[in-house]
Amino acid sequence: MTPRVSIVIPTYNQADFLKECLDSVLAQSVADWECVVVNNFSADHTRDVVLAYGDPRIQLIDFANQGVIAASRNVGIRAAKAEWVAFLDSDDLWEPVKLELCLAAATDQVDLVSHPEHFLKDGVTGNVTEAAPAERCGFERLVLDGNCLSPSAVLVRRTLLERVGGFCEDREVITAEDADLWLRLAALGARMTCVDRPLGFYRLHGEQNSKGVARHMEASLTVLERHLPALPHRGGWRGRRARARIIYGAARTEQKLGRGRAALSLLARSARLWPFQPRLLPAFLLCLRALPGS
Repeated sequence: MTPRVSIVIPTYNQADFLKECLDSVLAQSVADWECVVVNNFSADHTRDVVLAYGDPRIQLIDFANQGVIAASRNVGIRAAKAEWVAFLDSDDLWEPVKLELCLAAATDQVDLVSHPEHFLKDGVTGNVTEAAPAERCGFERLVLDGNCLSPSAVLVRRTLLERVGGFCEDREVITAEDADLWLRLAALGARMTCVDRPLGFYRLHGEQNSKGVARHMEASLTVLERHLPALPHRGGWRGRRARARIIYGAARTEQKLGRGRAALSLLARSARLWPFQPRLLPAFLLCLRALPGS
């Protein structure tokens, strides 16, 4: 019998988190699922964790993704049998009613269901991400206002994923490949809805390094530039504002991590693109006060 939903979990060297992740899958109030774990030849006991369940609904695929998580997710999509696909990162968790409520919202008039998530750090539950109503998930809003969807918090029609070719595997969009996928789905006319209740836990890890911040910023800018041409006049002034927003976000991340000079450089770059940002001056002042000798 074909399951109602296929769960795709890419993983690499996260055996302990993966067990918590899979436990949250097995705790679902809906049992009619299959789970495809795509293991990037982990060096830890990932295989043992998966095989220990002995559950025929859980399939393990070993696949070398060459550092491109999108490739692992695409392997999972190709292995999926259900009408609906749910993605779950191996360090994230779901509430027991996640699938039940998302499937209830997945009517014939819907192609993608999303929901908010709790942040989870060091075992402590924190703030909740914002809900993403349908009007926020249209193509133009996603291009100009940025990504508002999380891979572990969506349910998508498999046929639609296949039509757009799944996740982009270009290295230039690593860390922003999910934003690119939602944009391509929206451009195709995907009908989206939101369950306005946090149904998952997005795990936060240790501090990012500057290389990671810069990489995500450049990947996000690449995704933006790929989709701006679909808008009239490449979005005009709103396109410049969108670029400035991405750079400002990277600046604030650097600032929160105590890297004031890097933050100031990015804030200046953002201001040159779009100086009419109310948050710019306070951010500049915070960075200046935090510099040594200030």
